[in-house]
This record gives sequence, structure tokens and C-alpha cells, in this order.
Amino acid sequence: MDVTQWIIFFFVIQVLHGLATWKLYIKAGRQAWEAFVPVYNAIVLMKIINRPWWWTILLFLPIVNLILFPVVWVEIARSFKKNTALDTFLAIFSLGFYSFYLNYAAKDLHHVKDRSLQPRTELGDWVSSILFAVVAATIVHTYFIQPFVIPTSSLEKTLLVGDFLFVSKVHYGARTPETTIALPMIHDAIPGTSTPSYFKFPQLPKFRFPAFQSIKRNDIVVFNWPVDTLVDINNENGGVRYKPVDKKTNYVKRCVGLPGDTLSIKEGYVYINGKKNELPDRAKLQFFYKVILNDVSAESIYQKYGITEKYERYVFKTSANNWNKAEFQNYLKVKKIGTEVLKQDSTEVRFLSNLDQKSFDLLKLEIAEKALYVNLTEDLANIMTSDPDVLTVTKDLSNSTTENIFPKSQGYTWNRDFFGPIYIPEAGKTIALNLDNLPLYKRAITAYEGNTLKVKGNQILINDKVVDSYTFTEDYYWMMGDNRHNSQDARMWGFVPFDHVVGKPVLVWMSWDSNAKGINKIRWNRLFTTVGGNGKLTSYFIPFLVLLGLVIGFNKYRKRKKA
Repeated sequence: MDVTQWIIFFFVIQVLHGLATWKLYIKAGRQAWEAFVPVYNAIVLMKIINRPWWWTILLFLPIVNLILFPVVWVEIARSFKKNTALDTFLAIFSLGFYSFYLNYAAKDLHHVKDRSLQPRTELGDWVSSILFAVVAATIVHTYFIQPFVIPTSSLEKTLLVGDFLFVSKVHYGARTPETTIALPMIHDAIPGTSTPSYFKFPQLPKFRFPAFQSIKRNDIVVFNWPVDTLVDINNENGGVRYKPVDKKTNYVKRCVGLPGDTLSIKEGYVYINGKKNELPDRAKLQFFYKVILNDVSAESIYQKYGITEKYERYVFKTSANNWNKAEFQNYLKVKKIGTEVLKQDSTEVRFLSNLDQKSFDLLKLEIAEKALYVNLTEDLANIMTSDPDVLTVTKDLSNSTTENIFPKSQGYTWNRDFFGPIYIPEAGKTIALNLDNLPLYKRAITAYEGNTLKVKGNQILINDKVVDSYTFTEDYYWMMGDNRHNSQDARMWGFVPFDHVVGKPVLVWMSWDSNAKGINKIRWNRLFTTVGGNGKLTSYFIPFLVLLGLVIGFNKYRKRKKA
């Protein structure tokens, strides 16, 4: 629904409310016209049902209002002595239209001006408490702070798998939900199912509250994955469906590119406008390294250096004569077997390849050694280089020209380690648009900014008009993981529009290591640590416990004093 349709819908609801309640307003000592005036009628209604005026605000908060509307319908009935279970049932399951019956057909209605708001039964008290706890939690979750758990290792060493975060919505400006009908605090699917937790329609227009700060370079940011259409996020080959922006899967990455930047990647390092991007000291860049061992077991190395992300490949060897035979090379070509030569001289060739046993036997190969591919920080790689049990440590840089890399178009042979340059769009800025750079910006122009785009011969048509330039209406960002060789990030799917930004992680309140045992599953040194900042990571868990103890003690003292 667009803005005009929502305005029409709003006034229709106001008219229906007036028609359903104007006589009730009169019985409560108010004027009939007050039932028809938008917003003011809700303020007056709160007085009639003896509820605070600020409930009116809650009635206009998406998702929260879905909880509050049934409460108000029941409160209207009870304010006119309709207190039975049947009255409650009819008020809720008629979607409020029970008020029409009260307004026009019910007999002997009397308004209870100062009725007690205390629930009459223990069940009623329990339901009331639950409802308002859900309302409060939904407001906090939607507009202020959202809990988030790190599911993958894309920011490993900086943020760990199993870190539980508090994500601030207010730093970059909280978004109002576009999805108007959804289960509170349930993001995408009903837990344990693939059933959506929301209705796709109607959708609210985009709106964002003012921000306290803009996204800064190297900020860690939570955002909605722009290309998400997966029914099951863990099954890339499974079913797909349309998802509203606010129901796309939440991702967390580091923002290394801002609107207006020109970004490139060389040997895995990010360069902004030609200058190498310097990360905060808490950031821990990681790459996969190829490690060749001396006569020691791989497991001993894994344990010695705490390596968790790794895989192993064999290094094959053959004579130089065998390698140079036409039959040998033709076999590799026909079978499309790729090789990476590690060492070649006049007598022997050593190489890496994904070979099956049949090819290994036919080519008359031998196994020279086992190569470990391990994910390391640069500091750890330097330490391993001087280890006598390690022969070589080499960064596993890609030389591929066929990786599944943005923009996934012919003419672009970028890979994970060598990428760009690419201009990151900025709102209000105009770029020259041609067939060469169109693959970079097509999705932004169409999916994110809502235009139609066609190519006819050498001409580009946007909204059926021939163009040779385009002016962006939104800011875009480049999000990447610190774990450069194990991160699903912007190198795969491109820009993140600002309307997809959810918030800023500010605190790790819990950290759970599923690979540890017993009490060590909790990473105690990470509890209540800040996400941003520089310097040594500091836990504020003990100060939190002290503060909590003081609050509990003060409350007990106050209750005892009142008694």
C-alpha cells in the first residue's frame, strides 16, 4: 500500500470507529462528534475506558497495536458493564465490531466512570501481566534494543560464534516495521517451521527515526541480507519466497566502504580511494594459509595453535618427464582437472589437485606430503613461520577468474582477493551509466530504488526513457567479514542500501562455546564486553553483578521500611 492508500484506510477506520461508538461516547458524558475526530477520538476513548492517554501512542505503533487493539475492544465492553466471558469472546473475535452491537442494540447500558482496573480473577491477572510484558518487550525489541546471536565465523576473533549481542536500533535511527501484521519478536518464520511469521500485505511506507550517528568506516553493523529469498537460510538450494525488507535474514559484518568511496581489494586487503584501509586494533583479519608440515601430525598443530577452521589436501608428485607427456596434460584437460604447481624442476613436479583414486592411479602419481589449509590471523601465521615443525606457511590467495563473485557478469573476472575498483553509490550523486558498468548498479537501480530497466541494443532504458547516467536516491555501504576467506559478504552480493540497516551491536552480554565442556562452555572473559572501541577487551560482568546486587538490596530495604 502506498501513502495515499494508507491515508484512505486510516480515515475509513476513523469513520467506522465513530459509527460504532458515538452513542457510547454520549453515554460516557462526551459529545458524539468526538468519536469521529482522528487521534483526538482515541485520547477521549482512553478517558472513557479509564486508561492513560499515552495508550493512544501505542495504538499507532505497528505490531504493538495488534496486541493493544483487542485489549481496547474488551475494555470498551467492560466500561459499560459487559464483563462476561461471552462479552470478551465477542469483542475479540468480532475484531471490535461487537461495539456496533453495544452502540445500537444493547439495552440498559451504563458507563462505569471510575471502574476498578484490577483483574477479577487470578487468570485475568496472569493474562494482563503477560500481555503488557509482551507489549513492553516488543517496543524495546522493535525501536530500541534487539538481541542477536552470532551464527557464523565471518567476524571470527573479533566476534565469535555463540556471542549473544545487544544491537542498538537508535544509533543509526530505528525503522518502523514495514510489515504490519506479524507475531511479536519473531523475525522470519515460526520457530521450528518454515511458515512465515507475518503477512506480506499490507506494507507500511518506509520510515526511519532520526539517527544519533551515521555509520562510520569499520563500524560493525547488523543489516538485512539484501538478496535474501530463502525459505530456509541454512539451505541455499531450497525453496524461495518474497520477503519484505524487515523480514530478510539479519547479517552482521564490518562496514569497510561508505557512500561515495571507490573500493578495491588487493591480496585480500581493502583499499579505499587508493589507500589501504586501517582496521581498529580489536579487529583480527584472518586468511586461509597453506601450511606444509615437517614430520609431525596435523592434529598436534591444530591443538598447539588452537586452530578450528581447517581442511587438508594432498600434495602429489610425479617426474618431470611424466608431467610433460602430451597424454598426461591431455588427460587433465579432458577431465577438467585443475592443478596448482607448487614446485617444478628438471626432475620432479609437485602440485595440488582434486583427484579421484582412478586418476591418481592412471597418471602414476605419488603422494609427496599433506598440505593443511588453516584459517589464521596474520600474527599467528608469522609465529608458525618460525616453528621448526612447519616447513612453509603461504597465504592462499586466489588466482581464479571464475569465482561466484559480484556482479556475476561476463567481463568481470574479479575474485575474493583481487576485486574492483568499484564506486559505492551515494544519495544524490550521478554516475555515467553504460553497458560496461550496468551489471554493477542494475540491482540498486531496480530492486532497491524501484525503477524498471531494459536494454535495447546499445541503449539503456530506465522507466522507458533512454539514459546515459543515473542519480542515486539512497546511500549504499560495503559490508565484509574480517574472516576474509570464510565470509558470505558484499563480494558475493554487492551493496547494502541504508534502508536495510538494522542497527549497531554495542554489547556482548553472553558468549557460549558449544565445543567446550561443562562450565567452560561460557566464555567468562567475554561477558558484558563492548563490541566497539580500541584496546584490550574488558569484561564488565563483575561490575554488573555488583550493581544488580545493590539494586536488589535497595528494593528489599525499601519494602521492609514500608512494612
